[in-house]
Formats: sequence, C-alpha cells, structure tokens
Amino acid sequence: MTRIVTGLLAAVFVLGHVAVSHAVVRIGEDRGGRIGTYIDKFEAVRSSGQSVIIDGLCASACTIVLGTVPHDRICVTSHAALGFHAAWDLGSNGRTVINSEATHMLYSMYPSAVQRWIKQRGGLTKRMIFLRGRQLADMYRPCYLDAQASSAR
Repeated sequence: MTRIVTGLLAAVFVLGHVAVSHAVVRIGEDRGGRIGTYIDKFEAVRSSGQSVIIDGLCASACTIVLGTVPHDRICVTSHAALGFHAAWDLGSNGRTVINSEATHMLYSMYPSAVQRWIKQRGGLTKRMIFLRGRQLADMYRPCYLDAQASSAR
C-alpha cells in the first residue's frame, strides 16, 4: 500500500511540474517601474520554466525580460512593442536625472542583437525608443496565441 501511495504522489509531483513548465505569461500593456521589482519578477518566470508572450507594450524596466528569460522562451505578436530609455532617479530638485550605473546595467542585460539596435539609435537616453514590427520579428520568434496565458502584472 505504501508503495502505491508513494508512486501516486510521485506521479502527481511530476505532472504538477509538467503543467507549470507549459504555463505562459502574457505581457500586454506594461509601462515598467522599479528595476529590482522586474528583475525579481522575471527571475521567477525564468525559474518556473514559463514562456513569455509579448503582445503589446513592454517598456522601461519591463524590457528586463529580454535579459532574464531565455530567448527561446520569448515570443512576440504583431502588437508587441519594446520601449527603451535610460534609467533615471529623482534629483534633489525633483527632476529626473539619468542614473548612468543603472543604465549600463540595463544595457548589459540585453541580448547582443538588442544592444546593437539600441546603439544604432544613439544608445539609452531620456528619449524612449521603440523596437517593433519587422525589426522585432527578426529578433524573436512569432507567438502562437492558442496557448493559455496569464497576465504578468
């Protein structure tokens, strides 16, 4: 009897992990936020084995997904748009000030193709630049949207 229960528990454990590894996280309209929050979020996605569908705006800190989740577990739809800019802090006068160290860290996390694309557009500055359409589709595989997805937010 103990062997049967142990076998059943092992089967449930294995099936539970199979289900998790096929889960999908969908990014729709994510304007970003604190860098640390996004690093934690996407490290958890990477560790879980989940794949990511980018199906709308993924801007600012959201783009950390590109350097955290393996390339082969990210796909993009025709609605996907990635928005990049320099990292910033609030200065003593309440205005935004570029944080060079955080900007360098962000840039270094991106895959080389994304880094080249950013560099060709003048690098990460206060101005938002968008990677979308054919250029994005050339870097990431297309999504097949019949997969079940949950919101990344």
